[in-house]
Amino acid sequence: MRPILPAHTFLSALVLTPFLTGCWMVGPNYKRPQAIISPIFKEAPNPPPGWTVAQPEMAEVDKGPWWRIYGDPTLDGLEDQVNITNQNVKQYEAQYRKARAMIDSVRAQLFPTLNGNFSFSRNAQGGQSRSASAGSFVNYSHTTTVNTWSTSPSASWTIDIWGKIRRQVEQQVDLTQASAADLANARLSYQAQLATNYFNMRYQDSLRRLYARNVSYFREALRIVQNQAEAGVAEPSALLQARYQLQQTIAQETQAGVARAQYEHAIAVLMGKAPAEVTIPEADLPPGLPAVPAAVPSTLLQRRPDIASAERKLAGFNAAIGAAIAAYYPQFTLSAQYGYSGDPLDELIRAASRFWSLGAAASETIFSGGARRAAVRSAKADYDAAVANYRQTVLTALQNVEDNFSNLRILEQQYGEQEAAVASAKEAVRVSMNAFMAGTEIYTTVITSQQNALNYEVQALGVRQSQWTSHVALITALGGGWDAASLPKRQSLTSNNPFIDGYFRKAKE
Repeated sequence: MRPILPAHTFLSALVLTPFLTGCWMVGPNYKRPQAIISPIFKEAPNPPPGWTVAQPEMAEVDKGPWWRIYGDPTLDGLEDQVNITNQNVKQYEAQYRKARAMIDSVRAQLFPTLNGNFSFSRNAQGGQSRSASAGSFVNYSHTTTVNTWSTSPSASWTIDIWGKIRRQVEQQVDLTQASAADLANARLSYQAQLATNYFNMRYQDSLRRLYARNVSYFREALRIVQNQAEAGVAEPSALLQARYQLQQTIAQETQAGVARAQYEHAIAVLMGKAPAEVTIPEADLPPGLPAVPAAVPSTLLQRRPDIASAERKLAGFNAAIGAAIAAYYPQFTLSAQYGYSGDPLDELIRAASRFWSLGAAASETIFSGGARRAAVRSAKADYDAAVANYRQTVLTALQNVEDNFSNLRILEQQYGEQEAAVASAKEAVRVSMNAFMAGTEIYTTVITSQQNALNYEVQALGVRQSQWTSHVALITALGGGWDAASLPKRQSLTSNNPFIDGYFRKAKE
């Protein structure tokens, strides 16, 4: 079979393609808008109270697996599972793969469409004829049957002279990069949730152990009071007070296990596992916080995946403006058809049965009632909204960081003050117990001082819990271990067709 078009026609098309598809791209070129950002973090003194100044090598600790800054092997093992088995992360990963596939779907419009047809039809038509026989005429009825075989490959190509399709490809590439940033942001979010749940669980472990120590203390106090009551030097009410103090503390120790179990279950789900499959040994909340790597606000533009996602979506809306403007210009289409038609089948592919056609068409919308103008205005409005969203995302990121810097600074001060209150309360317990033993105080005074000391210890432990969760929130607000350089490059997303890639405009940033 001969080619659909002569070789010189194909050669001409190949030579002209770069000029037809790469000369013009209407619409604005993208330039990243200026974000509203401060030169320093107001709430980050250097060094923050109670912290060690981050050394240069510590600035690299949070790259990649940022949770390793805590030096907890158990946490390391749990966090490693989030990337592998977390079902929400898998959902975002599937959405990213879909976005990548959409690039090829949109870009396919840059190429000619080839169709192949093969058909067969059989038609019959009746008729009459007359013939002379023995000096008279006779009418005969007959049927004529015609078989028609046809094969006709065809091609059509809408030439992207004004760059409408390339703008759409550009937009889809930007949206795919945004999807990759969304995936990174989801991964970071679930990693942070796991770390927060982990330290909350450790708080419950420490709280239960705190109650357990007081149970031992109150049990010994009950023994002393019981001896005093048996010796007749203590009122029976003192014995009852000591007993219900012990019983209440035992109940509080048991209650701490409720939240502890729930945090363990939440960690299992974040790991993509059934709660029954995960058992985490008990351990205390660590005593000291690690240093936080130094950072300045401008680094958030590179370190926060949510900011990167908003910026890439903004670039996509900019490309959409160009696609809308291209609708003002005429559309050019080339078409070709080449084939054979005839009967019988074995004589089909012969010069006598051949047919072909070449065509070119141009179409321009003369009047659309303002639809094109409205589409451009709509695209520009979407872009303006995306600019506002981008700037607001940056402002929210700054707020997140400042909030957690101030939280850590104030909580450090509060913890010191709370520890001083705990020390005073313990001293009050010692003095009141000695006075009771000497017979100069009733046991109600001892009970009150014991309750106060326990409450102050619980409050101090709660402040420590808040410090750890704020520390995790700060590391997360600084972007964890993510960097914008890890986004898939435009070239890698458009590398399937080198012929087109050479004429695909890269966005200027």
